Parts: sequence; C-alpha cells; structure tokens
Amino acid sequence: MRLGGSIPKAYTTAEAWAEDCRRAGFYACTCPINYEASAEEKKHLLEVAEKNNILLAEVGVWKNTLSLNPEELRANMEYAKKQLAFADEMGISCCVNISGARGEVWDGWYPDNYSPATYELIVDSIREIIDAVKPTRTFYSIEPMPWMVPSSPEEYLKLIKDVDRPQFAVHMDFINMINSVERFLNWESFIRDCFVKLAPWVKSVHIKDVSLDQYALPCCLRECAPGDGDLDYARVLHIIQETMPAQMPVLLEHMTTMEEYEVSSRFVTELARKENIAIDGTK
Repeated sequence: MRLGGSIPKAYTTAEAWAEDCRRAGFYACTCPINYEASAEEKKHLLEVAEKNNILLAEVGVWKNTLSLNPEELRANMEYAKKQLAFADEMGISCCVNISGARGEVWDGWYPDNYSPATYELIVDSIREIIDAVKPTRTFYSIEPMPWMVPSSPEEYLKLIKDVDRPQFAVHMDFINMINSVERFLNWESFIRDCFVKLAPWVKSVHIKDVSLDQYALPCCLRECAPGDGDLDYARVLHIIQETMPAQMPVLLEHMTTMEEYEVSSRFVTELARKENIAIDGTK
C-alpha cells in the first residue's frame, strides 16, 4: 500500500506541496489542483510528484449530482465531467464523488436518497458523466456514505452491474459503511467482506477509525483517526495488505491541520513497521 492523505493548506507551489507530503510521511496524496490549472502547472506537478515518489491518488468532485435545483444540477454535472477529464489527462486513476442527496444539503440524509426513482437517477448521472468524457486512464467512482447508495458492498456490486461501464470503479471507505451497531460489533468480518467482494474494482482507499458511544441512545458511532477508535488497526492494515495491490493509495482524511495528519501518519507508519507491512508501495 501507499500511505497518504490530503494537505490541509492552500496550494502555492508543487515544491511546497511535496515538502508537506514528505514531512507527513505521505507516499500518496489527493491532487492539490483541479481542471482550471494551466497546462504548465499540471505538467510541473506531475514532474515534482514523480521526483518525490508521491502518487497522485484522487481527483475529487464533491458536488451534488442529484441536486433538486436545476441550475445547480447542471453546474455540478459539468464540474464532474471536467474533473473526470482532468483526472484522465493527468493519469490519476481515481476520480471520486458521492452519489448525491435529494435535499438542500449536498451530502445530507433524506428519505428520497433510497427511493427507486433516485436510484435510477444515480445510475443515469454516472453513465452521463462517464459517457461524456470517455476516459481511458481514469475511473469515475462513488465514495460510500452511511445514508445514501451505496452503503454496503452488496449495494456497490449492484451499482457496478447496473451502471455497466468499464470506467466505473470503487472508492473504498469501509468506515462510512459501518452504519449500524451490528456492523460495528462485527467490524473485522465486515471490513474483510468489503475488500474481498469489491477488490477487483477498488482504485483508492480511505482509512479512518470508529468508536461507539454506548451512553448515547440508542447509540452513536463516531468517526475518528486511526488508533483513536475501537478497531484493532493492525488487523485492518493486514486486511488491506492481503487484498489490495502494493501501489494502492491508502489515505488518511478529515483532519484540519498538518500536525494532525503527521500524528496519524506516524501512528500508521509505526504500526505497519511493527507488523512488517510496507507503506511505500513496495511489497
């Protein structure tokens, strides 16, 4: 695997970005620029990333392609297409979004998120984005969420079948699919099931932890950094190593400072070293 994350700072230069990656112990990182960057800027970032052994792992969309506002929907779909084309131009294998929400909040929970009509819209929107771009070097993917499709490996497999496009792939965020006490209590078998069932399509992985607040009724599952939750993270890393290729980007996320990323990266690095697991893309 290639351990990495995001840089929670404004992008200035490729060299400064690479220095932050090195300081954090990253061998992979989300792409710090988007389709609006100049040709020179894109080329230079690729050169600096290669020189510093940093895999550009993901291009993000993060727009609601199911928006109820027609004008916003058109703009979001156009942005998704431009970001997918940008990922293909850069040779970045994963362009990631969520399926979308049927309400005002772009990533919110709504009853209509799971309606049959919404499912058809999800399939149609993914097809439209991929068919408009016709990528050859990248894949459009959907990050699982606890309250929208796909929220289980079975739902993801169905979505892959129904979208029926070779350039549609999987973004693996297993913590986002631990959305019940049953899955939390049986986390190891659930996480392994996610990877075993979806392994052929996975292009990028997010790593996080989860804790259960037993005093919140009926319960409260909280996302947190690896090592700060209730999972045995050595077992998690072994599952990833056993099911994923050596070059698979495995990214920390949702931290607000470089210091937080550095602490989490150090935790995973030291644990991986203890478990004889490579985190630099080597076996």
